[in-house]
Amino acid sequence: MSRIGKQPVSIPSGVECSIKGQLLSVKGKKGQMTLDLHPFTKITSEDGFLKLNPVVEDRDHWAICGTMRALVHNMVVGVTQGFEKKLLLMGVGYRAQAQGQKLTLVLGFSHPVEYAVPQGITIETPTPTEIIVKGFDKQLVGEVAAKIRAYRPPEPYKGKGVRYAGEYVMIKEAKKK
Repeated sequence: MSRIGKQPVSIPSGVECSIKGQLLSVKGKKGQMTLDLHPFTKITSEDGFLKLNPVVEDRDHWAICGTMRALVHNMVVGVTQGFEKKLLLMGVGYRAQAQGQKLTLVLGFSHPVEYAVPQGITIETPTPTEIIVKGFDKQLVGEVAAKIRAYRPPEPYKGKGVRYAGEYVMIKEAKKK
């Protein structure tokens, strides 16, 4: 049995939830999200809480129920507070600049890399070596941050590249004679 799936999701004030069959729609101050729930789960709204239950009391159904509960919780948190990921550029001459819905990265290639920011995501560059990805969809924020990091992942000898804030890169020792 899923312990996560048993916990109800609290709905804060200012958030509207509507359930139509297996389709859940959550609307808040940051945006609106919809989720098509798995057929193994059923959802009910009870006095400020969303409760998910499996259709059949089975191990697999409870596992799916826990996953759906986590997705619903992320939707509620996303439309109220939003999510953000911070990236750091390590390396001489590495810099980033956000211009509207475009991010320009100079990462040691012969050309600057331009990344088109998807809708629903905002990118800030407080300093030239810092990128902050913000949005209300947790999955999309993580995906955008991973795509930016993939342009130049941190290399293990000097640690140069794009890394997440707080990420530890193990530096290898250079080859000895």
